Amino acid sequence: MRENWDDMRIFLAVGRGDSLSSAGRVLRMDPATVGRRVARLEEALGQTLFAKSPQGYALTEAGTRLLRHAEEAEQALGLGAQAVRGAGEGMSGQIRIGAPDGCANFLLPQVCAEIGAQNPDLEIQIVALPRIVNLSRREADLAIGVSAPTAGRLVVQKLADYKLHLAASKDYLERHPPIRSRADLKGHRIVGYIPDMIFDKELDYLADLGLDRVGLASNSVSVQFHWLRQGAGVGIVHDFALPAASGLTRILPAEVELIRSFYLVRHADDRRVGRLNTFAEALARGIRRELARLEGLT
Repeated sequence: MRENWDDMRIFLAVGRGDSLSSAGRVLRMDPATVGRRVARLEEALGQTLFAKSPQGYALTEAGTRLLRHAEEAEQALGLGAQAVRGAGEGMSGQIRIGAPDGCANFLLPQVCAEIGAQNPDLEIQIVALPRIVNLSRREADLAIGVSAPTAGRLVVQKLADYKLHLAASKDYLERHPPIRSRADLKGHRIVGYIPDMIFDKELDYLADLGLDRVGLASNSVSVQFHWLRQGAGVGIVHDFALPAASGLTRILPAEVELIRSFYLVRHADDRRVGRLNTFAEALARGIRRELARLEGLT
């Protein structure tokens, strides 16, 4: 029996992606080739690693046991490469961070650009998803969330609080009745999330305001933001996003202020990976600094 790291690498990609096609995209291999390599590994081990169905590839009990050891081997290889490169040469390789699209659009570009400028051999990928990033399936190396997860083998670090306020464009406010209290909101078109696609209770902003009808709804913060910029209605906006649209103005700032938090989430197995530790520290510092700067501009 002769298993090699290349086989394990293919096994990990299928295990994390649930299908040959998704693994093929990550590996830049033909899905049929990925399938043959998985079958070869299963034959060598004498175990079925995946249960195949029209829905994809699901890990069997044997596959789940192998996944843990394969991830440990992957981590050990990363630690070895880091030790050879030396700690004084800056970060290198690829790091992927997942985040809700508000953070991904208005905070992470500036922060990650600065980290990248200081570490030219580092490749940074931002995955903006309107849902919770699955670190167990290695969709990303690190994730930012708006609530602290309580399940899974994860390490959670609170980054910072941030503020949100009602806002609309100056053009919209000039064309519609004045908003002097929360009660006046009933007569305005509300921009917000699609109610049944809110993936975290912390994003249910409008429930805090007693509003149950969303005239213009999207699962994307960016879409909501552009609707507001175009004068389509009234909605909740991150204070750190307001400097990106000079035409938006806060409404009832003394009466309506929401405070939420960002959390940095990592897989527990990565606590010994030095470059991820270094990146996490730089990311936390950068986000806190950029939040303070942008919120100060409002």
